[in-house]
Amino acid sequence: MGVFTYGSNTRLSIDDRTLAHLEVVIGSKLRRGESFMFMWPRDTSEGGGRACVWINRASQLAYRYRGDARSRINPGWIELLASAANSPQGLHLVAEPDGERAAG
Repeated sequence: MGVFTYGSNTRLSIDDRTLAHLEVVIGSKLRRGESFMFMWPRDTSEGGGRACVWINRASQLAYRYRGDARSRINPGWIELLASAANSPQGLHLVAEPDGERAAG
């Protein structure tokens, strides 16, 4: 499991493959100067519910991967995540499209 960190104390534990795709989408939006909401479900061990953060160029973000190997990026999944990020609801986790998972 990798870790996405926002600021100094907000963390999301997530598998490396999903984290790699989030890094691409978040990086793309920030390079264009776009701010957006990112939300994810909180684990029941953390009390459940959901967490939301506002991401902009001033946000301090870190991506920590457990494994050394880089995941192959699935363009179809990037498209779905980017579409979510551009929606009024903001970026949220969506499943990787069936049959489109790139090897890696």
